[in-house]
Amino acid sequence: MVSYEDIKHDPSISTYISKADASLSVLGYTEHGFAHVGTVSKMAEYILRSLKASPHEIELAKIAAHLHDIGNLVNRVEHSQSGAVMAFRILLAKGMCAEDVATVVCAIGNHDEGTGVPVDNISAALILADKSDVRRSRVRNRDVTTFDIHDRVNYSVTESALTIDRDREEITLRLEIDTEISSIMDYFEIFLERMLLCRKAAEKLGLRFRLKINGQSLI
Repeated sequence: MVSYEDIKHDPSISTYISKADASLSVLGYTEHGFAHVGTVSKMAEYILRSLKASPHEIELAKIAAHLHDIGNLVNRVEHSQSGAVMAFRILLAKGMCAEDVATVVCAIGNHDEGTGVPVDNISAALILADKSDVRRSRVRNRDVTTFDIHDRVNYSVTESALTIDRDREEITLRLEIDTEISSIMDYFEIFLERMLLCRKAAEKLGLRFRLKINGQSLI
Protein backbone atom coordinates (compact mmCIF):
# COMPACT_ATOMS: atom_id res chain seq x y z
CA MET A 1 0.00 0.00 0.00
CA VAL A 2 1.11 3.56 -0.72
CA SER A 3 1.40 5.29 2.64
CA TYR A 4 0.96 8.85 3.81
CA GLU A 5 4.67 8.99 4.60
CA ASP A 6 5.44 7.95 1.00
CA ILE A 7 3.37 10.86 -0.27
CA LYS A 8 4.59 13.36 2.31
CA HIS A 9 8.27 12.76 1.53
CA ASP A 10 8.01 12.46 -2.26
CA PRO A 11 10.22 15.23 -3.75
CA SER A 12 8.05 15.71 -6.84
CA ILE A 13 4.87 16.12 -4.80
CA SER A 14 6.66 18.56 -2.50
CA THR A 15 7.62 20.59 -5.56
CA TYR A 16 4.02 20.70 -6.79
CA ILE A 17 2.78 21.89 -3.40
CA SER A 18 5.51 24.51 -3.13
CA LYS A 19 4.93 25.86 -6.65
CA ALA A 20 1.15 25.88 -6.20
CA ASP A 21 1.51 27.89 -3.01
CA ALA A 22 3.91 30.29 -4.72
CA SER A 23 1.32 30.92 -7.42
CA LEU A 24 -1.32 31.71 -4.81
CA SER A 25 1.11 34.04 -3.07
CA VAL A 26 1.40 36.09 -6.26
CA LEU A 27 -2.40 36.24 -6.44
CA GLY A 28 -2.60 37.47 -2.83
CA TYR A 29 -4.14 34.34 -1.31
CA THR A 30 -3.47 33.03 2.19
CA GLU A 31 -0.91 30.29 2.79
CA HIS A 32 -1.75 26.96 1.13
CA GLY A 33 1.63 25.28 1.54
CA PHE A 34 3.10 22.65 3.84
CA ALA A 35 1.77 24.22 7.03
CA HIS A 36 -1.78 24.12 5.68
CA VAL A 37 -1.70 20.58 4.28
CA GLY A 38 0.00 19.36 7.45
CA THR A 39 -2.71 20.92 9.60
CA VAL A 40 -5.45 19.49 7.40
CA SER A 41 -3.89 16.02 7.48
CA LYS A 42 -3.72 16.04 11.28
CA MET A 43 -7.29 17.30 11.60
CA ALA A 44 -8.68 14.74 9.14
CA GLU A 45 -6.93 12.05 11.15
CA TYR A 46 -8.41 13.41 14.39
CA ILE A 47 -11.93 13.46 12.96
CA LEU A 48 -11.86 9.90 11.64
CA ARG A 49 -9.98 8.49 14.62
CA SER A 50 -12.58 10.05 16.94
CA LEU A 51 -15.29 8.28 14.95
CA LYS A 52 -13.47 4.92 15.15
CA ALA A 53 -12.63 4.76 11.44
CA SER A 54 -10.27 2.04 10.26
CA PRO A 55 -6.52 2.75 10.02
CA HIS A 56 -6.79 2.32 6.24
CA GLU A 57 -9.50 5.01 5.96
CA ILE A 58 -7.43 7.35 8.11
CA GLU A 59 -4.37 6.80 5.93
CA LEU A 60 -6.34 7.58 2.76
CA ALA A 61 -7.79 10.73 4.34
CA LYS A 62 -4.30 11.94 5.26
CA ILE A 63 -3.09 11.29 1.71
CA ALA A 64 -6.05 13.20 0.29
CA ALA A 65 -5.37 16.05 2.71
CA HIS A 66 -1.72 16.29 1.69
CA LEU A 67 -2.61 16.41 -1.99
CA HIS A 68 -5.85 18.37 -1.88
CA ASP A 69 -4.52 21.76 -3.02
CA ILE A 70 -1.99 20.77 -5.69
CA GLY A 71 -4.48 21.83 -8.38
CA ASN A 72 -3.61 25.44 -7.57
CA LEU A 73 -0.47 24.74 -9.61
CA VAL A 74 -2.72 24.76 -12.69
CA ASN A 75 -5.09 27.54 -11.67
CA ARG A 76 -7.05 28.63 -8.63
CA VAL A 77 -10.27 28.27 -10.62
CA GLU A 78 -11.60 24.70 -10.32
CA HIS A 79 -8.43 23.68 -8.49
CA SER A 80 -10.22 20.78 -6.80
CA GLN A 81 -10.93 19.15 -10.16
CA SER A 82 -7.48 19.75 -11.65
CA GLY A 83 -5.92 18.59 -8.39
CA ALA A 84 -7.97 15.40 -8.50
CA VAL A 85 -6.69 14.65 -12.01
CA MET A 86 -3.11 15.33 -10.94
CA ALA A 87 -3.52 13.06 -7.90
CA PHE A 88 -4.98 10.34 -10.12
CA ARG A 89 -1.84 10.23 -12.25
CA ILE A 90 0.52 10.51 -9.27
CA LEU A 91 -1.09 7.74 -7.25
CA LEU A 92 -1.42 5.34 -10.17
CA ALA A 93 2.26 5.86 -10.98
CA LYS A 94 3.14 5.03 -7.37
CA GLY A 95 1.24 1.74 -7.61
CA MET A 96 -1.83 2.52 -5.50
CA CYS A 97 -4.74 0.17 -6.16
CA ALA A 98 -7.68 1.46 -8.18
CA GLU A 99 -10.14 1.43 -5.27
CA ASP A 100 -7.88 3.57 -3.09
CA VAL A 101 -7.06 5.91 -5.97
CA ALA A 102 -10.78 6.38 -6.60
CA THR A 103 -11.39 7.20 -2.93
CA VAL A 104 -8.61 9.78 -2.69
CA VAL A 105 -9.41 11.39 -6.05
CA CYS A 106 -13.09 11.65 -5.12
CA ALA A 107 -12.26 13.40 -1.85
CA ILE A 108 -9.93 15.90 -3.54
CA GLY A 109 -12.41 16.63 -6.32
CA ASN A 110 -15.16 17.34 -3.79
CA HIS A 111 -13.34 19.37 -1.13
CA ASP A 112 -14.14 22.89 -2.30
CA GLU A 113 -17.32 24.88 -1.77
CA GLY A 114 -19.51 25.52 -4.79
CA THR A 115 -18.85 22.14 -6.40
CA GLY A 116 -17.96 19.92 -3.44
CA VAL A 117 -20.19 17.19 -2.05
CA PRO A 118 -19.30 15.00 0.95
CA VAL A 119 -19.92 11.70 -0.80
CA ASP A 120 -18.25 9.51 1.83
CA ASN A 121 -16.58 9.72 5.23
CA ILE A 122 -13.15 10.53 3.82
CA SER A 123 -14.39 13.41 1.68
CA ALA A 124 -16.45 14.69 4.62
CA ALA A 125 -13.42 14.61 6.93
CA LEU A 126 -11.31 16.44 4.34
CA ILE A 127 -13.93 19.17 3.94
CA LEU A 128 -14.19 19.77 7.68
CA ALA A 129 -10.43 19.69 8.20
CA ASP A 130 -9.75 22.07 5.31
CA LYS A 131 -12.44 24.63 6.08
CA SER A 132 -11.61 24.76 9.77
CA ASP A 133 -8.01 25.88 9.14
CA VAL A 134 -8.61 29.56 9.78
CA ARG A 135 -5.73 31.29 11.56
CA ARG A 136 -3.68 34.46 11.67
CA SER A 137 -0.46 32.78 10.55
CA ARG A 138 -1.94 31.98 7.12
CA VAL A 139 -2.01 35.69 6.21
CA ARG A 140 1.07 36.60 4.15
CA ASN A 141 0.46 40.33 3.90
CA ARG A 142 1.95 42.09 6.94
CA ASP A 143 0.68 45.58 6.05
CA VAL A 144 -2.59 45.81 7.96
CA THR A 145 -3.54 49.01 6.12
CA THR A 146 -3.76 47.10 2.81
CA PHE A 147 -5.75 44.08 4.08
CA ASP A 148 -8.70 42.94 1.99
CA ILE A 149 -11.65 41.22 3.70
CA HIS A 150 -10.01 37.77 3.49
CA ASP A 151 -6.84 39.05 5.13
CA ARG A 152 -8.83 40.84 7.83
CA VAL A 153 -10.94 37.81 8.70
CA ASN A 154 -8.05 35.35 8.85
CA TYR A 155 -5.82 37.78 10.74
CA SER A 156 -8.56 38.49 13.26
CA VAL A 157 -8.72 34.83 14.35
CA THR A 158 -6.60 34.57 17.47
CA GLU A 159 -7.68 31.03 18.41
CA SER A 160 -9.36 28.19 16.56
CA ALA A 161 -10.24 24.62 17.46
CA LEU A 162 -12.31 21.84 15.92
CA THR A 163 -13.59 19.32 18.46
CA ILE A 164 -15.90 16.32 18.42
CA ASP A 165 -18.31 15.42 21.21
CA ARG A 166 -19.32 11.85 20.48
CA ASP A 167 -21.85 11.73 23.31
CA ARG A 168 -23.74 14.71 21.89
CA GLU A 169 -22.93 13.71 18.29
CA GLU A 170 -21.59 17.17 17.52
CA ILE A 171 -18.55 18.63 15.83
CA THR A 172 -17.83 22.21 16.82
CA LEU A 173 -15.60 24.84 15.26
CA ARG A 174 -14.68 27.36 17.97
CA LEU A 175 -13.12 30.66 16.96
CA GLU A 176 -11.92 33.64 18.92
CA ILE A 177 -12.04 36.75 16.74
CA ASP A 178 -10.57 40.16 17.46
CA THR A 179 -13.55 42.31 16.46
CA GLU A 180 -11.30 45.37 16.34
CA ILE A 181 -9.82 43.84 13.19
CA SER A 182 -12.82 42.09 11.65
CA SER A 183 -16.48 41.75 12.53
CA ILE A 184 -18.35 38.48 12.86
CA MET A 185 -20.44 39.59 9.89
CA ASP A 186 -17.26 39.81 7.79
CA TYR A 187 -16.59 36.17 8.64
CA PHE A 188 -20.02 35.12 7.43
CA GLU A 189 -19.73 37.25 4.30
CA ILE A 190 -16.82 35.21 2.98
CA PHE A 191 -17.25 31.88 4.78
CA LEU A 192 -21.00 31.21 4.82
CA GLU A 193 -20.83 28.86 1.84
CA ARG A 194 -17.97 26.99 3.48
CA MET A 195 -19.87 26.62 6.74
CA LEU A 196 -22.91 25.23 4.90
CA LEU A 197 -20.65 22.67 3.24
CA CYS A 198 -19.23 21.82 6.68
CA ARG A 199 -22.76 21.19 7.93
CA LYS A 200 -23.36 18.74 5.09
CA ALA A 201 -20.02 17.05 5.78
CA ALA A 202 -20.86 16.70 9.46
CA GLU A 203 -24.23 15.19 8.60
CA LYS A 204 -22.46 12.65 6.38
CA LEU A 205 -20.45 11.62 9.44
CA GLY A 206 -23.59 11.37 11.57
CA LEU A 207 -22.82 14.60 13.44
CA ARG A 208 -24.33 18.05 13.88
CA PHE A 209 -22.09 20.97 12.92
CA ARG A 210 -21.77 23.82 15.38
CA LEU A 211 -19.97 27.14 14.94
CA LYS A 212 -19.10 29.21 18.00
CA ILE A 213 -17.45 32.59 17.68
CA ASN A 214 -16.32 34.43 20.82
CA GLY A 215 -18.41 32.02 22.87
CA GLN A 216 -21.64 32.60 20.93
CA SER A 217 -23.35 29.75 19.08
CA LEU A 218 -24.03 30.90 15.53
CA ILE A 219 -24.81 27.61 13.75
